[in-house]
Amino acid sequence: MQTKSSIMDKAQMERTIHRMAHEIIEQNKGLEKIRLVGIRSRGVPLAERMSAYLKRIESVEIPVGIIDITLYRDDLSTISHQPVIKGSSIDFEMEDAIVILVDDVLFTGRTVRAAIDALLDFGRPSQIQLAVLVDRGHRELPIKADYVGKNVPTSKEEIIKVAFEETDGEDSVKIVLV
Repeated sequence: MQTKSSIMDKAQMERTIHRMAHEIIEQNKGLEKIRLVGIRSRGVPLAERMSAYLKRIESVEIPVGIIDITLYRDDLSTISHQPVIKGSSIDFEMEDAIVILVDDVLFTGRTVRAAIDALLDFGRPSQIQLAVLVDRGHRELPIKADYVGKNVPTSKEEIIKVAFEETDGEDSVKIVLV
C-alpha cells in the first residue's frame, strides 16, 4: 500500500481526542451515566484515551468496554472460513447507561450496525451514541456519528489507515491507495 497523504500526526490526534472528550461532556451535561465501548480493534485504544481525557477534565473514571463484532458481521462468510474471535469484555451494567460506541473510522456503517447488535446482547442502554476519529463518507446504512474527530472525503479506492502507539507503534492517520 502506498501512502497518498498524511491526515493527522500524534499532536493532531491528541488535540482531536481531547476536543471530542469535551464535546461528550457538553452534549451529555456531565458524565454520570456515560460508558465507553471500543469496537475491536482500533476503537479500543481510542476509547481508552477518551476515558483518560474525560478523567483529566472531570476527575471521573469512565469505564471502558470492548466489543468484538466478528460474529455479527453481515460479510462473515466472505472474510474467512475460520474467523478469529478475540471476544468482548463489558464489565459494567448497561441498563440506564448512555453507551458511546467508539471506532477509528466510519465508512459504510456496517461495522456500527454489527456493534449495536453485539452491544444489545449485553443489555439495553438508555441511549447509544457514536464517536469516531475519522468519518470518510460512503455510507450504505443510515448511520451518523454524534462525535467526529475529522471528516475526510475519500474515493472508494482509498483507505484511511489509523495507527495508535498501543497497537501499531505510532500515532498517525493516513490515506493509502490500494
